[in-house]
Amino acid sequence: MKKNIIFIMAMTLIMVTSVQAQEVQNKMAEKENLLLVETWDKTFPKSDKVVHEKVTFVNRFGITLAADLYRPKDRQGALSALAVSGPFGAVKEQSSGLYAQRLAEEGFITLAFDPSFTGESGGHPRNLASPDINTEDFSAAVDYLVSRDDVSADKIGIVGICGFGGFAVNAAAIDTRIKATIAVTMYDISRCTANGYYDGADDAAKRQQMRKALNAQRSEDMKNGSYKRSVMNPEPAADAPQFMKDYYDYYKTPRGFHPRSINSGQGWNMTSSLAFLNAPILAYAGEIESAVMLVHGENAHSRYFSEDTFKRLKGDNKRLLIVPDAVHCDLYDNMSVIPFSEIVSFLKDNL
Repeated sequence: MKKNIIFIMAMTLIMVTSVQAQEVQNKMAEKENLLLVETWDKTFPKSDKVVHEKVTFVNRFGITLAADLYRPKDRQGALSALAVSGPFGAVKEQSSGLYAQRLAEEGFITLAFDPSFTGESGGHPRNLASPDINTEDFSAAVDYLVSRDDVSADKIGIVGICGFGGFAVNAAAIDTRIKATIAVTMYDISRCTANGYYDGADDAAKRQQMRKALNAQRSEDMKNGSYKRSVMNPEPAADAPQFMKDYYDYYKTPRGFHPRSINSGQGWNMTSSLAFLNAPILAYAGEIESAVMLVHGENAHSRYFSEDTFKRLKGDNKRLLIVPDAVHCDLYDNMSVIPFSEIVSFLKDNL
């Protein structure tokens, strides 16, 4: 009898705590008072096979994230679900929304979200990146999905594109609720920033020079009362590397331009890079037990990120898919190149 009373009291406390936690999240969301665009302003056409709505949720740093939720029409019961984000510097109206809508057509409930400090999501200062917070953004999206009655809580996966492919792999290493991860045309932002951190190269002097420059910028920002931003994807010279031309073609032309996108012109808060110098986000990739699929273009300048990451993964539920002839940005939006059939098959096998 005494044990039963203790159990009932414990369960009551859990229920009350859960309700209070939700109330706190709701108040946080109200505090940021996000202004969400309700009209269709994506870089891709709207599908008549899915239902779309705007939603918000709060991460553990108290930042309210804005997202587009896509649900397949004419499907009943609890479904497998996916949280989608990326590329690094993009918004949900670009590539991640395209992936989310397409995968919803395949029967998944999908959530394409703007990362913290970006797009319609909250967080200040704006246009900032963080290895910790951007990884947490995926887990916060999982929090939201598990709270929905139409989602199977034990069948949730994530999809990360470009730099958010790296954050997705990092999220899979810490969040055991994630049962399958797809990283498409991934970048390891830590490695990219730190100039060969994982290669064993002696880049300490170069990193120290970067630290000095970025900390000097912090001082300058403080004096000016504003944050200097980078210039993103200017029109490339004729002899510029092809990948720079590809980035320009996606972000700065009608193909993929969006006014809220950092890479389309808003620019990054310049001091964002500091945190990535000391935070190798894929340090524990080898401990991921859930399924992971890395997708990259054969001719992508960034291909080595996926190949090297795949070498770190363990288990027989991991796969590296190299798409013939594709370059990095092909996997942003080229529907004739993106291997959706194989991505869907992998997800359905593992969710």
